[in-house]
Amino acid sequence: MTSTPKRVAIPKNGVDYRGKLVLAPMVRSGECPSRLLALKYGADLVWGPETVDKSMIGTTRRENAATKTVDFTRLSSNGTKNPALNPDQRESVIYRLHPGKEGRTHIFQIGTSNADTAVQAAKLIAPDVAGIDVNAGCPKPFSTTGGMGAALLKTPDTLCSILKSLVSEVGVPNEIGISVKIRILETAEQTEALVRKLVATGITGLTVHCRTTPMRPRERAIRDQLKMVADICRDAGVACVMNGDVMSREEALGLIAEYGCDGAMIATAAETNPSVFRTKAEGGKAPWEEVVKEYVKTSIEVENRWGNTKFLLGQMIPGKNDAYKAMTQAKSYAQLVKGLKYGDDLLKMAQDVDKVLEIGEHEKPKMTKAQRKAANKAAVSQDQPTNEVAKKATAGVKRTAEMAQLDMPLDVAREAGPGSVQGSASVLAA
Repeated sequence: MTSTPKRVAIPKNGVDYRGKLVLAPMVRSGECPSRLLALKYGADLVWGPETVDKSMIGTTRRENAATKTVDFTRLSSNGTKNPALNPDQRESVIYRLHPGKEGRTHIFQIGTSNADTAVQAAKLIAPDVAGIDVNAGCPKPFSTTGGMGAALLKTPDTLCSILKSLVSEVGVPNEIGISVKIRILETAEQTEALVRKLVATGITGLTVHCRTTPMRPRERAIRDQLKMVADICRDAGVACVMNGDVMSREEALGLIAEYGCDGAMIATAAETNPSVFRTKAEGGKAPWEEVVKEYVKTSIEVENRWGNTKFLLGQMIPGKNDAYKAMTQAKSYAQLVKGLKYGDDLLKMAQDVDKVLEIGEHEKPKMTKAQRKAANKAAVSQDQPTNEVAKKATAGVKRTAEMAQLDMPLDVAREAGPGSVQGSASVLAA
């Protein structure tokens, strides 16, 4: 008789990673419309972009009737703590998800180096997702210097403590799974020791990115440790998902069979064209024109940040095509729809969203440096704030990194914090 392989129990509201082809967590490239498009083209699960625990703590959960999304928001100080300077200040969306379309396919990836803050942040979003994944693979200095990302690979006790806390304080009460995403270490012996510790923490899944911390996406993935990791996970009953240079559904299935993994994750190939998740029988990879139009429509429907939409279109539209020039010149959704010649129905939707987002012809005039300085002085004289943080902000003194981390707008936070990218570059969060 053959014995049944051991399996860690999948919680009631969680999901089994086995047999799944999933969208990788990618900074800027894994926002709501990207995830929805990946699901439309056949992805089984989608990881959101790494979100730092401290950026989530203190947010307010709001159900957005217009977009049918759930938004976690906070008031953006945008350089000042004094709301008297701008009573019409808008709230920044720190994280947005679509329960109706993502449902129980959404995995929230958290950036953390501390069990307590990880639990605080995860508790906020746990009821809305199918799992919480800890990022232990981002190699960028702004993540590792804070002890997050790949730095956790050097502090396995801390990483295990975080995972155990999330399992007991978030996973069990919310009946969802906790997982972790790592990179391979320099030697198979080191990787083996780490993985054995991780699978004993109560997690339901482990994703292994087949690159070491110093390696970059342009360097070919190393798969000589993959089978060993998959075997350890299988013996512990934990699902093993592979990541690194997976370009299509067919390639993913072949690699799963070859190395004995349970699932595979697609990253940069899906960033350029999410239809790579589609089977050949369903048409395979779709023309970029089709995918771009669907992405624009989806971005408008969920009122995606204009800057993020434009960034993704820069990855999806061929640079030498006329559509690329039209996209780069557009300063709003309405201008984009006109430039790409999409028709009146989408144009009306675009115009409405431009008004909501205050972009294009609806953009409000910005205060000059002199005007801000004068407003700061007036506010100080009128209010005489007692809070030390408020005093520094209204006096025009630059905030500390800790202060800024808690309230910076999403555009700034993503481009200056852990897992971020410079300019138009693309990078994986893990």
